[in-house]
Amino acid sequence: MAKLLYIESSPRKARSKSIQVANAFLDTYRTANPDDEIVILDLWEKSLPEFDGYTIDAKYQVLHGQSFSEEQQVAWQAVVDVCDEFKSADKYVISLPMWNFGIPYKLKHYIDVLAQPGQTFSFSPDTGYSGLVTGKPMVTIYARGGAYSSEQATGMDFQKSYLNFLLGFIGFSEIHEIVIEPTLAAEADVTSTVNRAIESARSLAAKL
Repeated sequence: MAKLLYIESSPRKARSKSIQVANAFLDTYRTANPDDEIVILDLWEKSLPEFDGYTIDAKYQVLHGQSFSEEQQVAWQAVVDVCDEFKSADKYVISLPMWNFGIPYKLKHYIDVLAQPGQTFSFSPDTGYSGLVTGKPMVTIYARGGAYSSEQATGMDFQKSYLNFLLGFIGFSEIHEIVIEPTLAAEADVTSTVNRAIESARSLAAKL
């Protein structure tokens, strides 16, 4: 039995195109993998540790190979708990809208907690950085109001480019992308775009 972690980062819920396509993926995945566990992580409901005070001090203790104070230990354990929850999965799905050419701040906060030395990446003077979350598939479902896949507009896309870089940095090499764009077109065009994305999501879910 495998565990799939679905990370949801849009607050629009029923109105969200990324969530709509992700739900289609999950429905098909459940049918194809009835014994697997699906965990849904709604970042708008998740309480995440702030990265200040004892937490940021603890990170520097890790970077310098030094021990924690009691307060730093407690603060760092909250970070480790988030990382452990993430790493416990065998497969992943992230759905996200584009906000100001990038990603929602809730997802950025989650990533800033996850991307920690000794948790999701390591560093060696000889080999450089190495991701620690390896051998697991990731599905990313992007929704964007405009069309950013063209050569003229791709330079404004800091949503997909950032997430791809970060996922690769922490070890992911099998990343399947589904892009829903433009979601601010005429209603009939958006419906057609979403339907194509749902078809792709269902096809991917059936074989993941």
